[in-house]
Amino acid sequence: MYLAKETRYDKMKYNRCGASGLLLPAISLGLWHNFGSNANFDHMTEMCETAFDNGITHFDLANNYGPAAGAAEENFGRILKKSLGVYRDELIVSTKAGYDMWPGPYGNWGSKKYLVASLDQSLRRMGLEYVDIFYHHRPDPNTPLAETARALDGIVRSGKALYIGISNYNKEQTIAIAGLFQEMGTPFIINQRKYSMFVRDIEKDGLKDYAAWNGIGIITFSPLAQGLLSDRYLNGIPENSRVRTDGRFLKETAITQETLSKVRALNALAKERGQSLAQMALAWILRDGDITSVLIGASSASQIQDNVGMLENTQFCQEERDAIERILA
Repeated sequence: MYLAKETRYDKMKYNRCGASGLLLPAISLGLWHNFGSNANFDHMTEMCETAFDNGITHFDLANNYGPAAGAAEENFGRILKKSLGVYRDELIVSTKAGYDMWPGPYGNWGSKKYLVASLDQSLRRMGLEYVDIFYHHRPDPNTPLAETARALDGIVRSGKALYIGISNYNKEQTIAIAGLFQEMGTPFIINQRKYSMFVRDIEKDGLKDYAAWNGIGIITFSPLAQGLLSDRYLNGIPENSRVRTDGRFLKETAITQETLSKVRALNALAKERGQSLAQMALAWILRDGDITSVLIGASSASQIQDNVGMLENTQFCQEERDAIERILA
């Protein structure tokens, strides 16, 4: 029988999510990969329990996470039933809707019809009465933004979600929907965007500063650039790497000698800081306090523990900041 560690809150840092009352752990666990129907259930359970034992209270899902779509939610529901469910009031569970889920015109994008139906399905898969955060997963170019906003507001008022988030919205799109939420009094608290040393779009489009100034939290995904910012590619591309077995997310053509040179230089700096490259890359995202939480993916419990180890050194002196910028330039 699983019993959570009494020391689980001793080392984790918790950050206020925008201007809300909600605190999120500096590291959150995303179930995008390795929680589908092709994964080992005991292995998944071990990763979730290890995360919680290390103070990771936030588990992030989406309706289409798998494979197959919905499988990650089903498996997480089994994990809740087996062990973590007794700690439900200590957990932040989030899910999303926005990508293709079922045949026909009502299983995609951002209509009220789709969003309400999708969340009902997600709740059934996980065996929950509500989620803590419900996200619209991507902007819909055709559905009126007001309809999407009203649907999300109604979901909160129905009690099926406590807070609302958006994902993959740029600055202009965020400003537009935030204005609608403000008029309705919707508890909109967070935007989820890709961010890493190699992908800095939220700096370029101004979202990072806008969110910080306007009380909106940001949670980032792909912080290690699909493994580039780890020790995995320091000596080239391993034969068993995901680049070779599944090139959907990281293309082999992206791993140039110039990129590898930067990775090796960053790795040398991480060693000087007493960290692994992955730990430094995670800590860098949190360097100025504008990011609420970093979403990590994991393939093992030991990887989660290693990532949590970055909390021992999250400060960067100006010399280190400058050195990183020179390497990335």
